[in-house]
Amino acid sequence: MINEIKKIKEEMGEELFILAHHYQTDDIVALADAVGDSLKLAQTAKLNKRAKYIVFCGVHFMAETADILTEDSQRVLLPEADAGCPMADMADRASAEKCMTLLSEEFGENKILPITYVNSKAEVKAFCGKYGGTVVTSGNADRILKWGLGENKIVLFLPDQNLGRNTAYDLGVKLEEMALYDQIRGKLCYSCKKEDVKIVLWGGYCHVHHFIMDETFDLARRTYPDYEIILHPECRYDIAERADGKGSTEYLINRVKNAPAGSKFIVGTEKNLVDRLIKNNPDKDIKILDSKSICRNMNKITAENLFETLEDIKAGNFSKQVTVDKETAAQAVKALDRMLSLS
Repeated sequence: MINEIKKIKEEMGEELFILAHHYQTDDIVALADAVGDSLKLAQTAKLNKRAKYIVFCGVHFMAETADILTEDSQRVLLPEADAGCPMADMADRASAEKCMTLLSEEFGENKILPITYVNSKAEVKAFCGKYGGTVVTSGNADRILKWGLGENKIVLFLPDQNLGRNTAYDLGVKLEEMALYDQIRGKLCYSCKKEDVKIVLWGGYCHVHHFIMDETFDLARRTYPDYEIILHPECRYDIAERADGKGSTEYLINRVKNAPAGSKFIVGTEKNLVDRLIKNNPDKDIKILDSKSICRNMNKITAENLFETLEDIKAGNFSKQVTVDKETAAQAVKALDRMLSLS
């Protein structure tokens, strides 16, 4: 089947462009024309004006972002429709608007600046665009959030509370100055004075990183005291602050890649990526912090459904195409463009 995919790629040439996120399995990564994080891949797709068909081996919100940024004449396809993102699904436009109403009543009209993690639905990016907000990645969250906190408004950060909390704390925001919005119950919680709230954290999280527990971290530290523990900022604050380093997927890759031979790392992020770090850096000793850190939605992309997608394209069947309506796309682009201008 992999050989058949290679044949189709050769036949279609520049008309076909396959993207793979870092969390994909090795066989998918080997078949991709570009590998990276979600925004980098979407930007790569935007720059490719020749491809008619962009097949995104990732999850649904990533394909949405690619569709927003590419030309109307280009088709973006996702090999598995059920490859979603539980964290992205924790925030939608309706619940965000409800939150905005509550926060405006609590803190005052036009006092809220929404900022969303790129790991969110197109409609949530559009919500941020509507209200003058923007988008962040795990790589530029510090720069963008610093801008947001300096705008004399309260930042609403969604959907990942952990990235928001870790980044805000690193920028000097005290934990007690952070409020938490429970999107399920529609309730706001904070312990400081109303005028001291600087950021409202949406109650979402990435299950891959959020459920790396204190006990797992403490055991790794005791068992391997001479190893550096580095992890993704989607991990909870209480372990992120005790790590030797935290940062985006690109940060983790480069931290290991650029370290001298013999370096020892324990890496807290998705298993496929850590396995690839181990394979690609044989001169270093690398272990995974929690072997249960698996993104099962990413793993829904297989050689089988990739092959099926390419066969569908050849047959003129575009049932796997991901599209974002023009109004949503236009508002989302405002948020994405604002991020790019601030980066």
